[in-house]
Amino acid sequence: MRTVNLTATAGYLPERWMSSAEISDVSGIPEEILIDRFGLKGKHIASEDEHVSDMSVAAAERLIEEQGIDPTTLDAVVYFGSSHKDYQVWQAAPFIADRIGAAKAFALELDYTSCGSPVAVRVVRDLIRAEPEITRIIAVAASRESYLLDYQNERSRFMYNFGDGAVAALFEGGSTGPEVLGAEMITDGSFSLDVKVPAGGSVEPASPTSLENRRHYLDVPDPMSMKQRLDPVSLANFVGVAEEAARKSGVGLDDIALLCGIHMKRSMHEGICEALGIPVASAMYLDDTGHMSGVDPLFGLDRAARTGQIESGQVALLLAAGTGYTWAAACVRW
Repeated sequence: MRTVNLTATAGYLPERWMSSAEISDVSGIPEEILIDRFGLKGKHIASEDEHVSDMSVAAAERLIEEQGIDPTTLDAVVYFGSSHKDYQVWQAAPFIADRIGAAKAFALELDYTSCGSPVAVRVVRDLIRAEPEITRIIAVAASRESYLLDYQNERSRFMYNFGDGAVAALFEGGSTGPEVLGAEMITDGSFSLDVKVPAGGSVEPASPTSLENRRHYLDVPDPMSMKQRLDPVSLANFVGVAEEAARKSGVGLDDIALLCGIHMKRSMHEGICEALGIPVASAMYLDDTGHMSGVDPLFGLDRAARTGQIESGQVALLLAAGTGYTWAAACVRW
């Protein structure tokens, strides 16, 4: 079977950083709760004229420059970030491809939420394996979901950690460097309507009333119902996809040297580490960025690589879950 390598990564964070003290001021949640329970020291916030396409381009251009790549050699540009994009009913990938000079690449859009990183790794791996003429793909993601938060809506308080940022990843077939291994996904569609922006789609078109009632922000119609249904299955599904991705990779969970997950409350993060048998010290925890939709795991991997927290031959586990609800995992041998 053709080897697929994750040749390089690069991240991008907006200049503005919103501290836990600022988040406390606008949300009313005590700063110590944000730091200790939410696991949030602060997060980056995109400027008003900075959109997911701009952040994706910034991450991609950093990768291209660092690796000395000719963008015309890219066969595809894949966008797997937040669906809160520059425009509605619009694809970011073609715009990004044009802006980075990927003139010969086709564009592919993956409309996922927070589970985007391991899903993109799996899809790109399979695409390169399936079509021998495809040898080089850049996948990009960005999040600007801080702008979808209504800090006065207590129903959505678990999302107050949402921040902005981007990541880019270069995949090559039959190359050298980190190898993409196995991947797995679990979806439970019974959670499909639990988290959403209520207005702006065809069910509830934008109107003066929807604007007046603040219906264009993220909302959770019934947080208690969601919690009662999600708590019994979430940890088991995280473990399930991790175990299966490891099995498909020919390794065990005890072979995982680095866990790159999504940012979540500290207790859940530590619970996942304990359930997987991975030391907390071996897991990236993005308490200075918050949660950036599908960006987190690959951003964490990029940070680990740049700070020497993973060595050649070690296996990294990318682990995520996104509203919908999909749990996903993918393994990479460094």
